[in-house]
Amino acid sequence: MALRRALYAAGVRGWRCHRRDLPGVPDIVFGRARVAIFVDGRFWHGHPDYFRLGKSGPYWDAKILRTQRRDRLADDALRSSGRRVIRLWDFEVEEDAPAC
Repeated sequence: MALRRALYAAGVRGWRCHRRDLPGVPDIVFGRARVAIFVDGRFWHGHPDYFRLGKSGPYWDAKILRTQRRDRLADDALRSSGRRVIRLWDFEVEEDAPAC
């Protein structure tokens, strides 16, 4: 929501949220510009400062590794269809949404 508010406040229009017809269901999509933006959760997507293999147990290790693999597959599919992929961490958006 913070990123969408920042885009709107900056006068940026023409985006859609959660396009289910695109791989990975990007959080924000600019159709004509062919840009897909994801805002990834620090733990759920395995940011190295917030997630370490072996710390949270085998269930979470496997789950987060699957999420990271799914992210890479979605990125590859989007890029192969001619889209630019931007991934932001949730804490980056929380700290400074307008800069993102």
